[in-house]
Amino acid sequence: MASSSPVVDLYNLSNYTFYKKDPKIEKDTSVHERLARMRFNYMKEGMRTTVAGILLIQEHNHPHLLLLQIGNTFCKLPGGRLKPGENEIEGLKRKLTSKLGCNYPDRVPDWQIGECVARWWRHHFENKMYPYCPSYIKPKECRMIYMVHLSETGYFAVPKNLKPLAVPFFELYDNAQRYGTVISEIPLLLSRFQFNMFNNN
Repeated sequence: MASSSPVVDLYNLSNYTFYKKDPKIEKDTSVHERLARMRFNYMKEGMRTTVAGILLIQEHNHPHLLLLQIGNTFCKLPGGRLKPGENEIEGLKRKLTSKLGCNYPDRVPDWQIGECVARWWRHHFENKMYPYCPSYIKPKECRMIYMVHLSETGYFAVPKNLKPLAVPFFELYDNAQRYGTVISEIPLLLSRFQFNMFNNN
């Protein structure tokens, strides 16, 4: 007997309110600088561990992924680096609040973190990541990607230097040239999920 698919409830984008808040200055101005800083930190602390969240909404009964755009082209999932010894779930909640949390006490999101849907590995000090890590490789980064279950309504505060985007799965899939390997693979990773589309009408 086949096991049932995990279920995710998706609500209209219009159910969520987006505010602007003070910008979060990026530590690096280029990919080269980011990789150089990663190499420096690796020599001190070892492998870098990062977490990211998949936040989904629906438009026209089709799943859309919420991304944060930096500048005119680069997009990323909300998340970031864990502190040494920090729990993955609590660390992701901290990073989501830092990136998207409101300052109003009655509007602070209650992040519901679901399962880890993927682990990506950075084998070397380069931009490319892989969904596997051979035993002879000492990885430089492990990135864990979790499903985040959104409430029916919510408030998000986005730093002024970032732009929230809701991108449909059909645009993401097999589009690594635009969104990078990790993000473009998300529709495939979530193909085993069942989506319940909730409309406002």
